[in-house]
Amino acid sequence: MEPAAARTDPSPAPSAPDGPSRRRVLSTAAAAGAGGLALGGAGGAVTHAVTADDAPTALTSVGATAVPFHGTHQAGITTPLQAHGQLLAFDLAAGAGRKEAAALLRRWSALAAALMAGDPAPSADTGVALDAGPSSLTFTFGFGRTFFDRTGLTARRPAGLDPLPAFSSDQLDPRRSEGDVWVQIGANDALVVFHAVRALQREAGGAARVRWQMAGFNRAPGATGRPMTARNLMGQVDGTNNPKPADPDFDERIFVPATGNAPDSQWLAGGSYAVVRRIRMLLDPWERLSLPEQERVIGRRKSDGAPLTGGSETTALALDDRSADGQLVIPSNAHARISAPEQNNGAAMLRRPFSYHDGAAADGSPDAGLLFVCWQADPLRGFVPVQRRLDRGDALSVFVRHEASGLFAVPGGPGRGEYVGQRLLEA
Repeated sequence: MEPAAARTDPSPAPSAPDGPSRRRVLSTAAAAGAGGLALGGAGGAVTHAVTADDAPTALTSVGATAVPFHGTHQAGITTPLQAHGQLLAFDLAAGAGRKEAAALLRRWSALAAALMAGDPAPSADTGVALDAGPSSLTFTFGFGRTFFDRTGLTARRPAGLDPLPAFSSDQLDPRRSEGDVWVQIGANDALVVFHAVRALQREAGGAARVRWQMAGFNRAPGATGRPMTARNLMGQVDGTNNPKPADPDFDERIFVPATGNAPDSQWLAGGSYAVVRRIRMLLDPWERLSLPEQERVIGRRKSDGAPLTGGSETTALALDDRSADGQLVIPSNAHARISAPEQNNGAAMLRRPFSYHDGAAADGSPDAGLLFVCWQADPLRGFVPVQRRLDRGDALSVFVRHEASGLFAVPGGPGRGEYVGQRLLEA
């Protein structure tokens, strides 16, 4: 698991001679936030105080938290969910091959290492994130099936990148699916994410172009009185049965082992496979259901995520429990029942999604849902068997629509002096 290191030194890094550093947050900015609308016409004075060349003060805990770029695994897999995220896929430019891909990943890795540490972009920083700390910023890079064709590395393409099967609920838009290189960016500050995205796109130069881009969000840190499992846009607690890093078989389920003679055994060691799905939620019909109807579709209480059979959110599903009239308490087609690991021969994946809301669709309904991202050591043992079962009879399926899809091999984390994917591209 990639460690997350919170900055404990209250003194910020020194400012650059020509202006404030990214890490600088002034106490007047905090005061402005606390004062809210009561500041009224004093806004001009507050703005001046924030931008004046005063002595910097310590970052807040949200801004100060940094996630290391180097490590056994890439950041953004076991990192706690951030409040803001962007998913992007790039296609290599026509004529670009292995050499150009290596140079691109080298530039992107240098950029990611700098920004994740709270430093400016290595070249031509735009200043969008000045005064902000790293804010738990992460970059995660993965390779799609076509990347290996473009770089002449087809012989080293792992079997785990075999195309996903078609599912009956799929209504996939190929323009927003797959891609040569996938990048996940997350942080707890929206401007930090925007800054990272723009810097990434600039560093791509002429070597790659954006194929698709999707923005998402989660609940902000500190928004609840205690740490809680996130809710999705249907209002449901989402992620209760996620594997935990403390589980004895967590690494076996989520990360590719460094063993064997397969072509991916070295460059993918410590890495994982990401399945990315844009899942639109049909919120209008969902919200017309009564609360008991919604709970029967899911198989859990909406209030706290506990199974309908009782207990708390983490209580195991009592799948055989029946009511006084002999009916299963958790219906046979409930989402929680069908997706449970015990119903899928132990198949498990680490779900780490973002919600999205892109305004109204052409028919006036909300274009909103889930940017579903799940991680596993082998998608044929993780995502595929679970999705096949959901495809055959999940009560939730009539309220969701899978509109885009991608499968990416995510290399292990780079060591010091390495760039992401170096063990593949320079072997």
